[in-house]
Amino acid sequence: MRGVMLKQAALQSFTLDEFDLQNQILSSASQSQMDKVLDSEKAAVPTCIFLNLEDLKCFEVVNCQYELQGVIFNNCIAIQPSNPAFPTHSGLVALMAAPKSGFLEATFVRPVNFVSTLVTSSQRLVLSAYNSDRQLLTQTVLPESNLANSDSALPPNTLLSISASDIHRVTFWAFDGQFIIDNFRFC
Repeated sequence: MRGVMLKQAALQSFTLDEFDLQNQILSSASQSQMDKVLDSEKAAVPTCIFLNLEDLKCFEVVNCQYELQGVIFNNCIAIQPSNPAFPTHSGLVALMAAPKSGFLEATFVRPVNFVSTLVTSSQRLVLSAYNSDRQLLTQTVLPESNLANSDSALPPNTLLSISASDIHRVTFWAFDGQFIIDNFRFC
């Protein structure tokens, strides 16, 4: 495919401190948090939205809960992983593809230029970004499984990020695999 860039995930550990939390808004599905977001937007336009997943209930279907913050999910549930191979990075809740395993989609209400998340996957995983015409803009790859307590060269919760102009949708594909995402943000 012409014009498509393919990048591999960084082979390094990730800490929450590496996120530039200045100029970000912590977004939650709760109304009180949303009020704070709206008040913050009046004072200054945010550069990034960082989703707070902790207000979600375990096994809650996640779709329009974060629409006011700018993202709608498809084929997604909130989980509190009980399998130690899938640890969360912060908090107890992560997002997982379901009911169809191996595929999760996030569509943005307004186009974004950057998306990042922490991924733990049982298989190779591809994160793809698309424009409003559903044309592939760019991709990044987690080249192998990175489950906890495995012999993978990649640690669990590996940072995947993707950057392009006019991103309307991103998809996560772990072919015949399971994965979780945590610390989802977009700018």
